[in-house]
Amino acid sequence: MADKTPTPPTPVYVIGGGPGGLATAAALGERGVRAVVVEKGHAVAGAWRTHYDRLQLHTTRRMSALPGLAIPRSYGRWVGRDNLVRYLEQYVERHQLECVTGVAVSRIERAPADGPAAGNWVLHATGGRELTAPAVVVATGYHHAPHLPEWPGLTEYAGEVLHAAEYRDAGPYRGKDVLVVGAGNSGAEIATDLADGGAGRVRWAVRTPPHIVRRSRLGWSAQRSAVLARRMPVGVMDHASAARAKFCAPDLAEHGLPRPASAGGAGLYSRARAGAIPVRDAGIVRAVRAGRVEVVAAVESFDGDKPVLVDGSRIDSEVVIAATGYRPGLDQLVGHLDVLDAHGRPRVHGARSLATAPGLHFTGYTNPVSGMLRELGIDARKIAKRVSRELR
Repeated sequence: MADKTPTPPTPVYVIGGGPGGLATAAALGERGVRAVVVEKGHAVAGAWRTHYDRLQLHTTRRMSALPGLAIPRSYGRWVGRDNLVRYLEQYVERHQLECVTGVAVSRIERAPADGPAAGNWVLHATGGRELTAPAVVVATGYHHAPHLPEWPGLTEYAGEVLHAAEYRDAGPYRGKDVLVVGAGNSGAEIATDLADGGAGRVRWAVRTPPHIVRRSRLGWSAQRSAVLARRMPVGVMDHASAARAKFCAPDLAEHGLPRPASAGGAGLYSRARAGAIPVRDAGIVRAVRAGRVEVVAAVESFDGDKPVLVDGSRIDSEVVIAATGYRPGLDQLVGHLDVLDAHGRPRVHGARSLATAPGLHFTGYTNPVSGMLRELGIDARKIAKRVSRELR
């Protein structure tokens, strides 16, 4: 049983009401530490509520549950967006989490060393609030700030441009010519959704062919393989996955999507470590083979009403959907504390905190191939253990 820590006079604040923030608050509560979740949206799981309708987890129900509550079996093996939101609401109720919604934290600072709150953190929040805490966990999420490339000529493009974060379903694009940019899971799923939903023509702009894996084969999930591979050398797993791909992964070379080479850091696990998670097939293979999704080169610029590709071709497209990723968006919040790297990501993660910023923790800013939700749960317990020990 977890050690109980006397409740401090001020709570530990957890910024962000997504899975990482909720799991950490629950883990802190188990150790007797009062935690308050501060969420800028109108309800917890704000980011998940706005994802596209088709979204399903690529990780299994059993291996996606947060500590202390299983995901209901009725939600299926691959949990959909609405059921995940429902599960997170149930999680709040089960653990009786203290959540404050509609409040955004804009900046975190150390309290003055000569003041009454010395040694604590001060959070500047909506409405002029100043919240004081002995420890803070930042869990605003991996998908925080949508990133749209600054393509030359984009502002003159006559068609519609939107980020994947704004896409909900294929309804508004029936009969239209749509270009989806980005070779990650979001790009693949949106392209598939458009093709299934009646778009007139769907093209998928890919710069670097992704590794594509089956979510499950003969009942064995790709996630389980990734978990087992975590302690193996990356090079070994790159070669093993390349050998396995010859028998299990689809070959789409004749459709413009060749298998990536495994050498020179292009292997599945090397790229995953660098942040390029493999595409879990949720219909994209079938759509590409049937010609309902056409693979084209990456976008280089825009020329009037035509996207220009890196191979020099110009294509007609009424709509461009940019599945071009996200940025952490932490600069305003903590950029002045020297806790971020050159890419704006936290320099330390999970239970660790920098000597110059004791008690300031981050969770949810990596995208592990073994499953985001699984790793968030592991991080939550480690952070809670560390924070409770420091408060003692």
